[in-house]
Amino acid sequence: MPQGDKSAYTDKQKRKAEHIEASYRERGASEKRAEAIAWATVNKESGGGNRSGSGRGKADTKVSAKRGGSKGAKGSASRSPDERSASAKKAAATRKRNAETG
Repeated sequence: MPQGDKSAYTDKQKRKAEHIEASYRERGASEKRAEAIAWATVNKESGGGNRSGSGRGKADTKVSAKRGGSKGAKGSASRSPDERSASAKKAAATRKRNAETG
């Protein structure tokens, strides 16, 4: 487990870290690395351990979650329709060629 006592974290923060860790494990990260990334993400979003109870602790930023959806769309959106069409045709030709050889 990464450094530090996790008793100061709320149940919600612990669950969030578990989900993030599982996601990184599915993508092939080592257990140690996945756990470190998970807790770093929780710390980044929530500012570290919060005590449970209404009105205690800091609000979550969700900065890491916001980034994901916008990342992939930028490449395609910045190209002209002709460029996108040429790219699609090239990809189709590659898939066809790979299917014939494989």
